[in-house]
Amino acid sequence: MFNIIGLIIVGVISGALARFFYPGVVHMSLIMTAVLGICGSFVGGFVGSLFTRDRDFMKPRPAGFVMSVIGAMVLIFIGHRLGIH
Repeated sequence: MFNIIGLIIVGVISGALARFFYPGVVHMSLIMTAVLGICGSFVGGFVGSLFTRDRDFMKPRPAGFVMSVIGAMVLIFIGHRLGIH
């Protein structure tokens, strides 16, 4: 139960930071910001695992939060390019 709550809190924070650092206006609700941050964590973890020998991208790493924000920004970029607002 607490893992899910922690995942949502980290998702909201990383999603909000990604929206803040992304150039331009990103209109989203709080729930979509949390989903963006959670999905950004998976994208960032996957990209980070490509540069390590350990292929477990679900394993927490020291730079995991930064990669979550970068992954969320990549998802915002892809969404804007596909015309999803």
